[in-house]
Amino acid sequence: MARGRGRMLKVRDLVRILEQLGFHRARQVGSHAFYTHPDGRATTVSIHPGEDIGRGLLRKIMRDIELPPEDFLKLL
Repeated sequence: MARGRGRMLKVRDLVRILEQLGFHRARQVGSHAFYTHPDGRATTVSIHPGEDIGRGLLRKIMRDIELPPEDFLKLL
């Protein structure tokens, strides 16, 4: 658990949520995977196994995929 509000999210959990929402990995360069959705939305996920997604990066990804935080939390 993280200090403060909420829990930390593992990369594999974020990828699972993105795929559940219809995103697919379009390409990967090094540790950065680019996910796209058929409707044109896209985001980049930094793939570092065993590490948590930082709060700021998670917020940016939610903005990229146009998903409100409350809807994202329902998918956890």
